[in-house]
Amino acid sequence: MEKKYVKIKNRDGSEIKVELVTYLFSQDEKTNYIVYSKGEINGAEEDEVIYVSKIVNDGSNLVIEEIVDNKEWSSVQLLLKKIANAQ
Repeated sequence: MEKKYVKIKNRDGSEIKVELVTYLFSQDEKTNYIVYSKGEINGAEEDEVIYVSKIVNDGSNLVIEEIVDNKEWSSVQLLLKKIANAQ
């Protein structure tokens, strides 16, 4: 499978090119999330570090935002489990 790369913009305006893993949509379809990798490896098992961020429209651009609410993070984890169990 060919890797796909996207540029993401942080709230501070900085941009970074990352590998797109997948997109997630909340169950109410009101919130979108991006799952991505910066190519970082961690641990003895050399696992790739994966990030999940909320996609927010700031009026003129789509930017990413950290998920800080525990309830929201729990629902994102459920979405990720559905994908993992489907494969």
